[in-house]
Amino acid sequence: MIHTFFEQLGATSALEWAAVILALGYVWLAARQNNWCWLCAFVSTAIYTYLFWQVTLPFQSVLNFFYMLMAVYGYYQWQQGTEEGNQVRSWPWLWHALLVPVLLLVGWGLSLVAEGQFNNEFLWLDACIQVLSVVTTFMVAHKILQNWVYWFFINLASAYLYGQSGLVLSACLFAGYIGFSVYGYVQWHAQYRHQQQAQDMHVYS
Repeated sequence: MIHTFFEQLGATSALEWAAVILALGYVWLAARQNNWCWLCAFVSTAIYTYLFWQVTLPFQSVLNFFYMLMAVYGYYQWQQGTEEGNQVRSWPWLWHALLVPVLLLVGWGLSLVAEGQFNNEFLWLDACIQVLSVVTTFMVAHKILQNWVYWFFINLASAYLYGQSGLVLSACLFAGYIGFSVYGYVQWHAQYRHQQQAQDMHVYS
């Protein structure tokens, strides 16, 4: 099994290596709220748009094309430079409890629509990852703290999906993303707490 893994890793294309390195750069820079993350995201997702289409993961291909557009939008949002735009925000957990089941149902519906066009046993998982990722990317652009919780589970599911589709290096990347999700949450939560403390001091001053 280990021998097979290294054989698949050795067969990884230069394009996939480039996409993985840039994707790692995106997550690291995003966790540190560095605007350069969006350039890494744009180039990485352009490569993945092509790669996923080649292995019949249509929803992942469309999702990465969407990511390309969101990279431009995210850069614009973060460049605004207003005090409100630079702050980390938090949505009530009740919103998420209502939102996630709806998104999973939408993903299931999309997979049913696509069944006649694509022959892939993981269409439902592919579609659900797409729908959840679209919403979560908007959360990143607007600096919603809980985006990292969403990414934790999306990355877990993506690692499994890519591994089953033969994209071993990308599967390893998304497995590593699970740890980055925790790191990102810790970083953003620290800033969120600092903001809350600053607001409390302002109220009582």
